Amino acid sequence: MFRALIISTGGTIEKTYCELQGVLANNVSVLDVMLASLETRGVVISRRALMNKDSLEMSANDHQLIAAAAVAGAADHDGIVIVHGTDRLAMTGETIFERWSQPNAPRIPVVLTGAMRPYELRRTDAVQNLTEALLAVQILGAGVYAVLHNKVLAFPGVTKDARHGTFVHSTD
Repeated sequence: MFRALIISTGGTIEKTYCELQGVLANNVSVLDVMLASLETRGVVISRRALMNKDSLEMSANDHQLIAAAAVAGAADHDGIVIVHGTDRLAMTGETIFERWSQPNAPRIPVVLTGAMRPYELRRTDAVQNLTEALLAVQILGAGVYAVLHNKVLAFPGVTKDARHGTFVHSTD
């Protein structure tokens, strides 16, 4: 059995609609609903809800906290998926990459994923990206990656291409 840790941090992928305020917000996590819809045979999934923030509200301390959670989770998991907001996903990925590049760093894959459109919307990329991340973490070698929109991008150098609504590698 592959032991995967999913660390949730919020972001668009987990936004829900608040009828009282008329806005999409990070009030409750919908990650468990998404996971329940997937076939995950052969994978034991542990969940750690670290925070539930729009990534635009994340600070440098939040990026460090996520990186520390990944390092801690590596001790008893075979791979880690971090569900993250897309606006600051690259910053967190670079922070984790710096830690993973140190001597004695964990030697497992860490995959960051998110969505450009919330799970609650009809035309969402949330389920596709989560599914791809869960597959990728099982087959990738040690390292830090962004997995979204049918792409696997290795850190460093991953950036959000807001014009096209996806992620690219800075060398692309």
